[in-house]
Amino acid sequence: MNFIDEALLEARAGCGGAGCTSFRREKFIPRGGPDGGDGGKGGDVIFRVDPNLNTLVNFRNLKYLIAKNGKSGAGNKRTGQDANDLIVMVPKGTVIFDSISNNVIYDCCDEGTDYLVAKGGDGGAGNFRFKTSTNQAPRRHTAGWPGDEFSIRLELRSLADVGLVGFPNAGKSTFLNSVSAARPKIGDYPFTTLRPNLGTVQIYETSFIIADIPGLIEGASDGAGLGLNFLKHIARTGHLLILLDPQNTEISVEEQLFILLNELKTYDPSLIDKSIWLALNKKDTLDEDTQKELVNILNNKVTSLKLKNEGIIAISGFTGEKTNTLLGMIANKMTGETTS
Repeated sequence: MNFIDEALLEARAGCGGAGCTSFRREKFIPRGGPDGGDGGKGGDVIFRVDPNLNTLVNFRNLKYLIAKNGKSGAGNKRTGQDANDLIVMVPKGTVIFDSISNNVIYDCCDEGTDYLVAKGGDGGAGNFRFKTSTNQAPRRHTAGWPGDEFSIRLELRSLADVGLVGFPNAGKSTFLNSVSAARPKIGDYPFTTLRPNLGTVQIYETSFIIADIPGLIEGASDGAGLGLNFLKHIARTGHLLILLDPQNTEISVEEQLFILLNELKTYDPSLIDKSIWLALNKKDTLDEDTQKELVNILNNKVTSLKLKNEGIIAISGFTGEKTNTLLGMIANKMTGETTS
């Protein structure tokens, strides 16, 4: 399935039906008076959350969301039929923006909630509404009111407890594969992961969701690589797990940490206020002395940056070594938040 996490749409609610000009015509009642009914209401455009959806691919070739118009009124004071609402199903975590002002209209997170984006117009008035003591046979009726019309932008942001962040090829997908039932694509080349992958982790009596965010590089906050497409997903996560690659021969682990934090901060300063764990991955390729040296370097770095450091640990996503220890640290944090 293609993963699409943005869509631009025109949402148009239905117009109300026109009122009717009509006069009562019955035998022996030569002047029955006005009996034109009101028009029906136009359909609303309503969004709802579908837990079975995980992409906005259904909107790939869709440009307009148009609800139907209400029916016109009729004689005998019959009101026109209201139009059915247009119900639009979206994945949980979809944010609806006004594409002109860029203001958030709704953050669609709750199943069973109707998110009214465009309200249908009311029906027009039939001529019986205009009967007065001085005008017993009004020939006036009104047209239905127009429905709301908005240009909107849909943006899907993954919902997870922990965001897994790192450079391309840092081993994030391998790690997620080893600790959860998620099966992300794994390959020895940059940007193997082209969409956020969610994995549920069960450790002890605690479960939580980890989102494997596609690799970030320097300049991601300005759109480099796949940056802007996926930094928004990190904003949804409650905590961050930064995976560092000691086998990256071009960028040291200290530089990786600095670049990643800088990109997060540039995109949204609040991101680095989250609780952060640092994992030195590929432990199986390092000797003990090198591991200790790199952990000390990272510890000094996070201390100087005054991060909410929850722990630094060397792990191997490939062999699984120390991954349970790391997950236990995260689970303890989750449990503490639940009970506090």
